Amino acid sequence: MTKFGYRCEHCEGTVRPKRVKREAFKHKTRFVILEDVTVGICDQCGSRFYTAGTLRRVQEVATGAAAPERFDEIPVAHAR
Repeated sequence: MTKFGYRCEHCEGTVRPKRVKREAFKHKTRFVILEDVTVGICDQCGSRFYTAGTLRRVQEVATGAAAPERFDEIPVAHAR
């Protein structure tokens, strides 16, 4: 089964795999950053798609089922 190469659900583009250095995910009230992850990106509209395995890994780290490799500080500010 091909993980990517299907039609985008938002336009007529094709979702193609791309390896990215860092991808941020929001899980309930937490953020998780995965490094060196393959994501699906539509070649027309740029929408991003993730495999079930990637989303499962985000959940594991966010819920504490898997330990993160490290913690990074994220700056926070109010919009003006």
